Amino acid sequence: MKPAGHTSVMASRAESAPDALDYFPTPPWAARAGGELIKDLDPDARTCWEPACGEGHMAYALKDYFAEVQASDIFPYGYGEVVDFLGAPPRTADWIVTNPPFKLGTEFVRAAWPRARRGVAMLLRLAFLEGAARHAMFTCDCPLSGVYPFAERVPMVKGRWDPEASSATAYAWFVWVKQPVIDAAGERGLAASQLWPMLRWVRPGSKERLSKPDDARVFGSPEAGPLFAGAAT
Repeated sequence: MKPAGHTSVMASRAESAPDALDYFPTPPWAARAGGELIKDLDPDARTCWEPACGEGHMAYALKDYFAEVQASDIFPYGYGEVVDFLGAPPRTADWIVTNPPFKLGTEFVRAAWPRARRGVAMLLRLAFLEGAARHAMFTCDCPLSGVYPFAERVPMVKGRWDPEASSATAYAWFVWVKQPVIDAAGERGLAASQLWPMLRWVRPGSKERLSKPDDARVFGSPEAGPLFAGAAT
């Protein structure tokens, strides 16, 4: 358990992070929606690496779905290791799951693809689908398995998580499955490269269903007061 006041220290670090890092913390409920998608596609997934963890919002939520969650970030936010993912020494996990800086989304996908044993999941703006260079990546270099847009908006605020924020930006989980998955008939053995990218919504009501009472306290909501549930593995 981190001492009281830890979240205020984390907040000051977030505010002093270089602007170029494009840090937008993930609402924990949106991270849990990604964890559900992954476990639905790959029930045997055991380990996960979150390489742009910031203050731990996503890594904390992913612990509900993985036996081991590694967390790292290029900046010392106070959670996980300090590691430059794009220049990091080789390391693997079953899945690499993160909300990368949008301007580095392509680089993060390409770096994650050879390192993940079973799959990659990235929380990105829906507009990430656009672009000729990304089309080649999606269809050839890193075959895209599915896009899962949120029916509800996922508000993200630069440098902090605000549970009451609103947003006009559409986000989706982009998923690349490397291992055989379960096909529509419930049979294993359909390789990800054989799938035309699937489109399936993260259904309405996910925010209410996947939010937990402790989320605001863990990340220092002013109304609830600071409480931190523990560092990532």
